[in-house]
Amino acid sequence: MSTPQLYCTFFLKDFMFGIEVQAIQEVIRYQEMTAIPLAPGALRGLINLRGQIVTAIDLRTRFGLPPRDGDALPTNVIVRTSEGAVSLLVDEIGDVVEVDSALYERPPETLDRTARELVTGVYKLKHHLLLILDVAVTTTVVGALHETHT
Repeated sequence: MSTPQLYCTFFLKDFMFGIEVQAIQEVIRYQEMTAIPLAPGALRGLINLRGQIVTAIDLRTRFGLPPRDGDALPTNVIVRTSEGAVSLLVDEIGDVVEVDSALYERPPETLDRTARELVTGVYKLKHHLLLILDVAVTTTVVGALHETHT
């Protein structure tokens, strides 16, 4: 018997992504950031989240997508990782969706190499393909930053 899975969804460009609800700490509006000198391009900066310093990763850059249009500000999806809290900058937050684990499929061959490294699998929903984000792999740039600055 298959079990239902809950995912917090968000959008980057025309793509719908999901992260397991248990990995989400919170979702907040855009926060001003402090730049990190010499950091990889996907690391947009540091935010102060109620006294906790959190690294922000721009998922558009991480996936090789073009920058956001004009003055569009991203939303912060704060996730818990082995390195601590990390903010994933996304275009728009979606809903929490429940999917049947029996419908899980491997990432399609049509995804480019970078996306295939960051996505663990997909669910075919009625109006979207839900790409499941591998939070551990996606946030590895944070671990690399810690190693270069210690």
